[in-house]
Amino acid sequence: MAGAFHTVTEHPSAALPRWTLAGANAVGIFLLTLALVSCKRSAPEPVTLTYFRPGWSQPEKLPIADHLSLQFTQETGTRLKNLPVPETTLDQLNLSRKLLHGGGSGPDVLGVDLIWSSALEEDLLDLRPYLATEISALEPRLLRGYTVDGKVVAIPYQVQVGVLEYRTDLLREYGYQHPPRTWDELESMAARIQAGERAKGRKAFWGYVWQGAPAESLTCNALEWQVAEGGGQIIENSGTISVNNPATIRAWRRAKRWIGWISPPSVVAYRELDSQNAFDSGEAAFVRDWGGTTVTPRSPSLLLYWGSWLMAGRTGYTSIPGGPGGWAGTLGGSGLAVSRHSLHPQEAIALVRFLVRARIEAREWESASAAQPELHDLPLISLSYDASKKPSQRKAGVVSRPSSMAGHTYEQVARAYIDAVHSVLTGKKDAPEAAAALEKQLSQITGFPIGPPKTTYESPN
Repeated sequence: MAGAFHTVTEHPSAALPRWTLAGANAVGIFLLTLALVSCKRSAPEPVTLTYFRPGWSQPEKLPIADHLSLQFTQETGTRLKNLPVPETTLDQLNLSRKLLHGGGSGPDVLGVDLIWSSALEEDLLDLRPYLATEISALEPRLLRGYTVDGKVVAIPYQVQVGVLEYRTDLLREYGYQHPPRTWDELESMAARIQAGERAKGRKAFWGYVWQGAPAESLTCNALEWQVAEGGGQIIENSGTISVNNPATIRAWRRAKRWIGWISPPSVVAYRELDSQNAFDSGEAAFVRDWGGTTVTPRSPSLLLYWGSWLMAGRTGYTSIPGGPGGWAGTLGGSGLAVSRHSLHPQEAIALVRFLVRARIEAREWESASAAQPELHDLPLISLSYDASKKPSQRKAGVVSRPSSMAGHTYEQVARAYIDAVHSVLTGKKDAPEAAAALEKQLSQITGFPIGPPKTTYESPN
């Protein structure tokens, strides 16, 4: 018995009930499970931001977009998911509004066209408290288009202005020393070059291609036409509707005359890629295009960059042709905004800061290393457009679409303007009839009074 007692003393667990041993095992397993769960929770899934970025849908820009996405993920651990983007600006605006109204399921970061700020501001975060350093370093005039009631709804990402792109080799071949300065000169040059090239057997060659489809690009073109004639800005900064005037009517009729003469009949269906493809394939002498500038802090110069695929030495850029009313390219561009409904606002703000920095660094490198095309009398964004000066005293500047004046109604204003201009180009209405109907429609949309076009405009940049 003594030996047996000694054995039990050596191994006390042998005397414990079977349920006690099972409980101890269960506790051990439970504690091990907790430890494993704790380890798993210490390494959460990386954040994924949804990015709606108009402008990156162009094929030649996809490699840049992919590179930036990868670099941002490597630096921060945050992943990016891109949303599909429609081609036209107004369709992009409509989809942006729908996505933002989807709350947390919508985009975290989105590209905002210069003309969208008022339409989307209720769903966008005020970036001033979060990006104060970046904002204070920017040229203040660049922020105007993205500021609504003191709220900075987007950070300028790129600034664009309408320009004329031309074939330098053809101008030299036909004896021209400089690109056209006026619409009269453009018509003359385009017609002569077109006739000469067709005489060589190039029957599909045209003098001038542009964007005539019923889209926002037509607003930009038509505004430049009517400014050159002295027809005003559709809705003036004073809040008067000025579009129905003889100068605007002349401008619309001039453009109608181009169709089938120096521009193809199909130009009324051309979007930006269509016109650029026609030019880049060597089937046109001139094309209406965009020149861009970086958001380099407080720089008075216009650092332009280009997207033509033509060989170096064959392409040049100049201001949009002018007329008795002056010279002005339409102001464009986009900013970066953060949704007020984003579930990851800090990461979204970090992406905005990263993209702005990357844009500046890339453009500074390109300006120093890339060969520049021929540049002639380019528009200066820092200048005001002053139609009160004689043509010989004016320099090319920029003109803005009336998005700030129209506010939330700008989409309706733009669609009405586009429909009116397109009806003239396609021959459905004569210009006086279309202008009178548009004036009435804009008055109903905005409630603004009717007035004459102004003679002096302050450039927003």
